[in-house]
Amino acid sequence: MNILLSITEFKLPFTDPILIFSLILVIILLTPLLLNKLRVPHLIGLIIAGAIIGPNGFNLILRDSSFELFGTVGLLYIMFLAGLEMDLNDFKRNSTKSLAFGSLTFVLPFTLGVLTGIYVLDFPLVNSFLIGSMFASHTLISYPIISKFGIAKNLAVNVTVGGTVITDTLALLVLSIVTGMIGGDISSDFWIRLIVSFTIFLFITLFIIPIIGRYFFKKISDNILQYIFVLSVVFFAAILAMNAKIEGIIGAFFAGLALNRLIPKTSPLMNRIEFIGNALFIPFFLIGVGMLINIDALISHPNSIGIAVIITILALLGKYGAAYLTQKMFKFSSDQRGLIFGLSSSRAAATLAIVLIGMQLGLLTEEVLNATVLMILVTCTVSSVTTQNAAQNITKSELTVIEADNSINEEKFLIPVNNPEMATRLTRLSMVLKNSKSKNNLYALNIISNTTEINEVSEKKAQKIIENATDIAASADNQVTGLVRYDIDIPNAITGVVKEHKITDLVLGLHQKKDISDSFLGMVTENLLTKCNHTTVFIYRGFQPLATVKRHLVFIPQNADKEIGFSFWLTKVWNIGLNGKTKMIFYAPAETIPFLKVLQEKYPLYAEFHEFHDWSNFPILANDIKADDNLIFVMSRKNEHSYTPMMEQIPAYLDNFFKHNNFILVYPIQTIEDAESDLGFDRLNPSLDYTRLTNFSKKIQNIFKK
Repeated sequence: MNILLSITEFKLPFTDPILIFSLILVIILLTPLLLNKLRVPHLIGLIIAGAIIGPNGFNLILRDSSFELFGTVGLLYIMFLAGLEMDLNDFKRNSTKSLAFGSLTFVLPFTLGVLTGIYVLDFPLVNSFLIGSMFASHTLISYPIISKFGIAKNLAVNVTVGGTVITDTLALLVLSIVTGMIGGDISSDFWIRLIVSFTIFLFITLFIIPIIGRYFFKKISDNILQYIFVLSVVFFAAILAMNAKIEGIIGAFFAGLALNRLIPKTSPLMNRIEFIGNALFIPFFLIGVGMLINIDALISHPNSIGIAVIITILALLGKYGAAYLTQKMFKFSSDQRGLIFGLSSSRAAATLAIVLIGMQLGLLTEEVLNATVLMILVTCTVSSVTTQNAAQNITKSELTVIEADNSINEEKFLIPVNNPEMATRLTRLSMVLKNSKSKNNLYALNIISNTTEINEVSEKKAQKIIENATDIAASADNQVTGLVRYDIDIPNAITGVVKEHKITDLVLGLHQKKDISDSFLGMVTENLLTKCNHTTVFIYRGFQPLATVKRHLVFIPQNADKEIGFSFWLTKVWNIGLNGKTKMIFYAPAETIPFLKVLQEKYPLYAEFHEFHDWSNFPILANDIKADDNLIFVMSRKNEHSYTPMMEQIPAYLDNFFKHNNFILVYPIQTIEDAESDLGFDRLNPSLDYTRLTNFSKKIQNIFKK
């Protein structure tokens, strides 16, 4: 009875934090479920829901300081994710495209805005500059849609994200200048302070933060502390940006760039960042935007509707014009034009900040504010729908079926583990190596070899080690199948599992030498290399997390491209750069480099290619190897095409001179059915020609698609 009375005594707006948070969670939960059936982006639903429950709707919830806090975090999150997921290699290669689009998407809308202010709203020139700044700025509201469809590396997305930073910076700079003009602060000191503060901001975010971040991730492995550190960096960069007289959203974007290479796409940390942002902070921001919509104010000020219609149409026209010209200039597809327009057409935080400051300065009216809020709703709707349609079309085109390759089974990784630390390292390496979209192709194996002591304790210990690998994979949204085997012959047990589960890739940790007579690889590993010649074998030693490695140096022997397993190991090694967003330096014979460049064209990578023929000269290259480098040696079994006696010396070099470097030894597949015809060349006459390169191109596409 008391409960019923308490329910009936609810007053509007709600003040109970439990009730408020519960209502928000229900909205976040139900909106996608309801709108997905209608094929409407749920971002629109969250904004509309905010308008319904907000102070201008049914007045269920006030837009108080808590909403402003979570909304600010959500906005910063959107910009941070854009910087974090940006392909820096593509951005560098296409910086001129981003600069061109950024200039177009600022100049065209800004010009239309200024003309609108002068000739439609009858504002003076200074006031009209603010209207132009509102037109020019945009917010990447629909960026979560890009992440959902997994096309963040599309060139059009990179160009748009880069252009966003340029246009928003210029738009907010105009706001700063207008504010200074009204306050009488435009002088040489103003420009000096602006330039100096912005330079300091860039230096700290792009040079100091990456150094601190690399050191932190090397020393701290706690998942919670890593996430708190990332969030702290985002807000610190936002504060720096505000002190540099630019908006915090620019700082959040540069924080993403600063941590870009330290947070691999496949890492558990990236999964947590995306999950928390998309599940909580970003929806809060969108609901908060909806709360600003005031239909009554529009009705009570009829001029606001007319102004809203005019500025919305012209603002969208300016952004579409910039997207259209960018498409024509750089020969993008119509779907890529849709992506550019969709991402750049929405207005939110920056636009709202400009109009609110304009009202405080007495330069803009309440009618303009109401019209701007309506423009935000319309542009966010257009942005979400356009982006989703374009993203769907691009995804479908990328998933076009390539001719089947019956000689390639779905990739499966086996990770033999005997302690929790090794399980963690090898599982993380496997997630970086894998190119399949399958989430359940990892197998963790623990072998109980001392059969005289098989008991409940040893079995629990084995399960505990496997659970460690399972937890690491689960934190990155992957699934590990745990296996326990009882066998006194460890190589025999591993070989049996490889055959039973059709394993394609075997990931081993370097064994610990027990006595001076023990070999570098160990008898177990050497035995496995003999027995598992139909599987790509990776032998890994890690002294630091892969995410903190600055460069991966890949050494490829003569005739490696003539080996049967060439395409298989190359695609895996390539993924180290793709997933880790780290620089790759390939040292390879001249005849192998064309294959690497074919792969580079289809799957762009931050890479360098150097001719390197004689492995006996490796000690000369050793002088260029640095502490944060990971060394990758492509090895070979004896009597195979790429084998050289110098390979026998590599372990000694690693043990004597690179004790504190990460390294990976790669042993390619040596036998597979029908492999001779797989690349379209005869092993007895493997001449480099167009046909062979073409067949190689098709093969690596098949491998990546699988």
